[in-house]
Amino acid sequence: MAYDEDLADRIRALVASERGLSEKKMFGGLAFLVGGNLAVAASGQGGILVRVDPARSDGLAARTKASVAIMRGRPMAGWLRVGSDDLRTTRQLARWVELGTAFARGLPPKG
Repeated sequence: MAYDEDLADRIRALVASERGLSEKKMFGGLAFLVGGNLAVAASGQGGILVRVDPARSDGLAARTKASVAIMRGRPMAGWLRVGSDDLRTTRQLARWVELGTAFARGLPPKG
């Protein structure tokens, strides 16, 4: 499944003013990186993949409709999947995009 280009455009609009932003095709989707660190991606599996503080991922998954991402058959703390149904409004999407970009901003830039 290809990533949702309309969703990628919506993410792009939200991160347009982010310093150090780049885009890269990866994980079957389109990733938005801040300082070389993945913040959020329009996922090839549908919805988005969001990078968050690993200490917060279980709590966010318990309180929202996000789920901890499964990679190589294992749950990966710090990576959340949010389905398209939970991203219909700008407000819904913006919440997740801000969580991802805020976390990526706090990481050391990659050269």
